Amino acid sequence: MIEIRDLRKTFPAGSGLLDRGEVHALKGVNLELKDGAAISLIGESGCGKTTLGRILAGLEPHTTGDLVYDGVNLGGLPVGERQPHFRKVQMVHQDPYTALNPSHTILQSLSAPLTRQARKLGKDRKWMWRRVRELMSLVGLDPKGTLFKYPHALSGGQRQRVVIARALTVDPAVLIADEAVSMIDVSMRLDILNLLRDLRERTGVAILFITHDVAAARYIAADGEICVLYQGEIVEYGHTDEIIERPVHPYTQAMLSAMPVLRGLEEPGPDRYIPLEGFEENASSEKRCLFSPRCPFATDQCKTVHPPLTSWNEGSEAAPRLHSCFYPTPRRVVATPLGDMG
Repeated sequence: MIEIRDLRKTFPAGSGLLDRGEVHALKGVNLELKDGAAISLIGESGCGKTTLGRILAGLEPHTTGDLVYDGVNLGGLPVGERQPHFRKVQMVHQDPYTALNPSHTILQSLSAPLTRQARKLGKDRKWMWRRVRELMSLVGLDPKGTLFKYPHALSGGQRQRVVIARALTVDPAVLIADEAVSMIDVSMRLDILNLLRDLRERTGVAILFITHDVAAARYIAADGEICVLYQGEIVEYGHTDEIIERPVHPYTQAMLSAMPVLRGLEEPGPDRYIPLEGFEENASSEKRCLFSPRCPFATDQCKTVHPPLTSWNEGSEAAPRLHSCFYPTPRRVVATPLGDMG
């Protein structure tokens, strides 16, 4: 299990004469990813989703806060002692076209991490070959027809399957899928989403799915949770169906209300469309709600006091519902199939 406690990350905004202070990418995030669980992390571009994923995978240091992996706080460990914990967390990157070395065959791409794994476990080359074939079959690729090809000879969907297979070479406990289907042909996206769900069922790997696609987020975390980020803060968190069907934070409602409606098949949610007006650069102010400049329901309180992350009393006991809004109001904004409208 991974526990994130008050995690913060700042980046310098320029240097020298162009120094503009700091960009606060994450502002006190608290989250738990349990063994075998699925959490979808959603929000606009620039909200801190990818930064959080990179920190969890050990690809980016955090500024302050605690990272606790299976009860071990990594903050107090030397860099070398953190690596075995970070190795349990593997990323599936957004772009399958740049994630693989174009001068290496698929076999070479998979062999590099497996060679180190074999040495560590005292295994021979027969074990490595057997493991390569197992991984290829696990992600739905034919070893004979794929292993000796170069990445350019594969489709985007096939490349992403290879990237997932490579992530599985070290037997991770967590897969972080960062926009893993956004650069794949639409016809192949469902296959990759089904693969991720199947891997979770068959291997028990936990999944943190980072996306701005609400439909994909709901599909991956159908029995899990959705976490909504806005400007580096969690604004709503809870069981997937509760978040989708009865969001209480205006930002979540605005995102869901922007989902397209299939004419003739669906009707917009019974509550009105909630617009997002303008865009404000990432701010560090803790003296107001960060969403208040764009919120159609903001009051003077929202503009002068920062709302804490609190429980919503109608959340399920298994997955407590959290939100950061002074006036949480359930609104059903997702499209509803015709004939199902009450």
